[in-house]
Amino acid sequence: MREVLVAGVGMTPFVPPKVSPAYTEMGAAAVREALADAGIGYGEVQQAIASYVYGDSASGQRVLYDVGLSGVPIVNVNNNCASGSTALFLARQIVASGAADCVLAVGFEQMTPGALSENYTDRPQPLGNFVAQSNARWGETGAPMAVQLFGGAGRAYQERYGAGQAAFAKIAVKSRRHAERNDKAIFRNPLTVEEVLASPAMFDPLTRLMCCPPSCGAAAAVLVSADFARRHGIGGGAVRIAGQAMTTDGAETFAGDPMELIGWSMAKAAADRAYAEAGVGPRDMQVVELHDCFTANELVTYESLGLAERGGAERMIEDGDNSYGGRYVVNPSGGLMSKGHPLGATGLAQCYELVQQLRGNSGARQVEGARHALQHNLGLGGACVVTVYERAAA
Repeated sequence: MREVLVAGVGMTPFVPPKVSPAYTEMGAAAVREALADAGIGYGEVQQAIASYVYGDSASGQRVLYDVGLSGVPIVNVNNNCASGSTALFLARQIVASGAADCVLAVGFEQMTPGALSENYTDRPQPLGNFVAQSNARWGETGAPMAVQLFGGAGRAYQERYGAGQAAFAKIAVKSRRHAERNDKAIFRNPLTVEEVLASPAMFDPLTRLMCCPPSCGAAAAVLVSADFARRHGIGGGAVRIAGQAMTTDGAETFAGDPMELIGWSMAKAAADRAYAEAGVGPRDMQVVELHDCFTANELVTYESLGLAERGGAERMIEDGDNSYGGRYVVNPSGGLMSKGHPLGATGLAQCYELVQQLRGNSGARQVEGARHALQHNLGLGGACVVTVYERAAA
């Protein structure tokens, strides 16, 4: 398997659905920025992977045809909220295997306001087993599906380890504080713990301000082999993918633990494999982009990624070890909570943030001394991709 470098990244500002440009405009803009960042033209791209959740077939072709008509293979992927990192995973495999030297991954989403819902009601639902398990534990609550699943995980964590509701609120406050420094984020105004706790209850322990909003946007990355990078003079701006793993659900998902319904073991297995491939551990990470679609997910995932010991997430939050000045900086971009969560773009937006961090190009939100970075992207149903990046030698 060959070394794979992220040569270029691009990202549009994330915006609410009511002011969103068309997905074609956003996707093409992210691709052009990524190509320019890599210093190459679209004609150098040998394959492309496009990710989105809400869109008709061949939407990836529709986006990329506005960039160029080169006849290269274009593959569309939909793995729920892990779609963007799935595109990244596939692009890396293609380059690492030697099938191509330059592969483009682009993710985009043009969402509508309101909670996520199923498009088709005349057939079995992909998340039907998850909802049935959740209902068996909590009953028919009437809460939106995702809110109940992630809220249920937070509630189960409280029952097991005694974490207070304020711990979940402090994650939202931290996310907003980080997003103040990110001009691509939707929500940049600060919050207090009191404001978060006083917002409307969704599913205990979650309130509305502990839930990410529907949003629209696009992001892209250009992945290349080391040989390609040398031939094209791509040097100090490249970031190496040192380890990566993708997992799906195992039998433990449906064994009755609400934290397993949101991928606790999936995330741990993917992280363990990615760390092993990279030859590092969680303590070697300085900066993390973690899938915080709900603050409950960020809290429990600290432990599945090895950033905190079992039952230690609340202490990690209280000690400030998830922000500047602590052991890790988690979601310097503002994360899904504050930056936004256009489903198909999220995984590639995380890649964008971490590449800029490792280059030292993140301005006011730069994590000093960042050499290794960790990305966690989750899709219920399910898929989890964990990626370890490292600053490449000049």
